Amino acid sequence: MTSNRSSRPRQRIRPLPPGQSLFTPDASPARAATERRSARPLVYLHQLPPWVVPAVLAGLLIAGLALRGPGGAIALFAVAAVLGWLASVSWPRLSAGGRLARLAAVGLLLALAAFQARR
Repeated sequence: MTSNRSSRPRQRIRPLPPGQSLFTPDASPARAATERRSARPLVYLHQLPPWVVPAVLAGLLIAGLALRGPGGAIALFAVAAVLGWLASVSWPRLSAGGRLARLAAVGLLLALAAFQARR
């Protein structure tokens, strides 16, 4: 006889950091809505093995720099979109230098994407 358990391997769940780290206290309505919409994807990304997100982003960055034309531009735009989203979610906790660095990184990726699209 078979057991009632699923044949899928049991997934290890990484615990979330303690406290209310996903939400900014006394946030504006727009900020609160952004954080609510981002909570599920952030928890999903947190449950993935720690190497997956950096590996996928590095692969997209390499592909974006190596491919000419729209393919490279799309890959670079995808990296810029993910970095921009993560920057917007972490914005209240960043110092002025951290904010500037994230804006510069996203701007550089968008400029590279525009350059690749024209090649």
